[in-house]
Amino acid sequence: MEAVAMAKPEREKVIALVGNPNSGKTSIFNDLTGARQHVGNWPGVTVEKKEGKLSYQGQTFNIVDLPGTYSLGAYSEDELIARNFILFDKPEAVINVVDASNLERNLYLTIQLLEMGANVVVALNMVDEARARKIEINIPRLAQALGVPVVPTVATRNEGIKELVATVAKRVQETICQPLKVNYGREIENELDKLEQIIKQDAKLAAKYPPRWLAIKLLEDDERLEAELQKEGARHVLDAATKSKKQLHEILGEEVEAIIADRRYGFINGLVKEAVTRRQTLEERLTLSDKIDSIVTNRYLGLPIFLLAMWAVFQFTFKLGDPMIGWVESAFEGLTGLATGWLEALGAPQLLTSFIADGIIGGLGSVLVFIPPIFLLFLAISLLEDSGYMARAAYIMDRLMHALGLHGKSFVPLLIGFGCNVPGIMATRTLESRQDRLITILINPLMSCTARLPVYVLFTGAFFIANQGWVIFSLYLLGIVLAIIMGKIFKTFLFKGDTAPFVMELPPYRVPTLKGTLIHMWERGSSFIRKAGTVIVGVVVLIWVLSNLPLGVEYASQESLIGRLGTILAPVFKPAGFGTWEAAVALVFGILAKEVVVGTLGVLYGVEENGLTAAIAHSWTPLSAYAFMVMTLIYIPCVATIAAIRRETNSWGWTASAIGYSLVLGWVMAVLVFQVGRLLGLG
Repeated sequence: MEAVAMAKPEREKVIALVGNPNSGKTSIFNDLTGARQHVGNWPGVTVEKKEGKLSYQGQTFNIVDLPGTYSLGAYSEDELIARNFILFDKPEAVINVVDASNLERNLYLTIQLLEMGANVVVALNMVDEARARKIEINIPRLAQALGVPVVPTVATRNEGIKELVATVAKRVQETICQPLKVNYGREIENELDKLEQIIKQDAKLAAKYPPRWLAIKLLEDDERLEAELQKEGARHVLDAATKSKKQLHEILGEEVEAIIADRRYGFINGLVKEAVTRRQTLEERLTLSDKIDSIVTNRYLGLPIFLLAMWAVFQFTFKLGDPMIGWVESAFEGLTGLATGWLEALGAPQLLTSFIADGIIGGLGSVLVFIPPIFLLFLAISLLEDSGYMARAAYIMDRLMHALGLHGKSFVPLLIGFGCNVPGIMATRTLESRQDRLITILINPLMSCTARLPVYVLFTGAFFIANQGWVIFSLYLLGIVLAIIMGKIFKTFLFKGDTAPFVMELPPYRVPTLKGTLIHMWERGSSFIRKAGTVIVGVVVLIWVLSNLPLGVEYASQESLIGRLGTILAPVFKPAGFGTWEAAVALVFGILAKEVVVGTLGVLYGVEENGLTAAIAHSWTPLSAYAFMVMTLIYIPCVATIAAIRRETNSWGWTASAIGYSLVLGWVMAVLVFQVGRLLGLG
């Protein structure tokens, strides 16, 4: 019998998407993949990874959205991820998204991609904005100069996407293009030639890295690559590079890295002069964005406008969301009644009825009723981000951060922390200084993430319904103020040194698209639903079990295991005004996930006729409720945040410090709020 060889499955064609921040890369990713996308982390790295599927003429492409970056210098984690993916995963094509209205800045990344030998297709995005600013681009001439296809697009209107897909599909079938050669001047070119020959003699090294590109990176003092070559035993290459750098420094009198960057920009300037015509007067170059910025980033008006914008977000969220909470709460109450009646009619044991009604529906329902305000909050934040205002917020806060000795760039991870502290901590990788990174990591958990929002909504709904937006706004503001104060303390006593300058790009204002805004809202809000279906369900079941043990005790009583635990801890919180065992247990389980605080209270109090809100109003006071919310804001971060701190600091010492100081600070602030409130007659 003749053996039949099994055909090896063909690798799925991979298309990488790369571009500067604010170039419209995310919009193009959404246009290409639609709903066929998922979000995870890069293997071994806690940086978000987006992938999606694109079908074209019977072929399926895997689109990988790389982190937005201005260059491939590998100074930050995002740059390293983007570079390594293109270098080692070797995607069949790379879509380089370029802002047509800001070619000079965007083309620096393009040149680096072409020097690597990547199979590039340039998506010349926002051509409508370029036209509005009277910038005319000769696209055939630009494509000829770069040696790669250039496709004009307007991603927000889905214009040019079909042409982009067709061009990419054709490009995938073509042979790999030759790397671009930028002339760096006679002296540098001579040394590059020497290094390139040495690299080519090492077959293993030449197969792994494009030889000329590697030679350039070595002259640029790329420490990450040097460390890799050291591991690979390429000491002879490193020695040759050191010799070349020393010789060039003696001849040219300055750092080679700076000269290479200047020559790249010189190449780009020449290219832009060839392909771009500007028909603007100096006065016309003052765009609408410039005029708006003269007000919203004003030295005196900027901060009040930012605070007003944040206040408006919370008013929008809770004025619109409060009625929706009532609808969802009523639905769960009805579901509880139906389940109880159905189980009793079937003659189910009381324990099973309690498990489903009190444990599953009561515990999970007490959390899921807060879906409306959470999605509305993400909708409002997405509108601010997509419009370009959030970049201004970071710029505005830079002055205050610098005055306190902190890095202005730190405010960007803190802003991200409003959504979730985990990506906020991961975003510190854009900070070059380890000291700045550590400070920002330590204060990031003080940002009030949306996991705390159900707690705020529950207690403000019980006691502060007329001023719900104001009260929740005060908690978010308190987190910012405490973060700045703690950052100053850390900077003064633990991380002394000068603060690096902060350079922040301010993208032009844009009208957010409905599709893009809804996608961003769903991406963030759906994580709350996923957590409710996994972590929170598991925890509420555990709480229900502990509330019924040992067998025979009254459900959720002080005699149960969970009641005994709470009774032991309750005295610690008595000075803060919430010294009940239910509150103590809720805070303990809230370490697993902050949403669990509400789920725990839902299981322990049970969902009565008027719901959990009524139970809270009966057992607490407005002052003790506010102190409890302050404690929830500040005390120990959730386990996911703790894990992120450990990974990013690579230190159990700093992780323990973050846990310890936040616990003490949370208790002190809660006690201060309650005791000062009592002295003022607010008890």
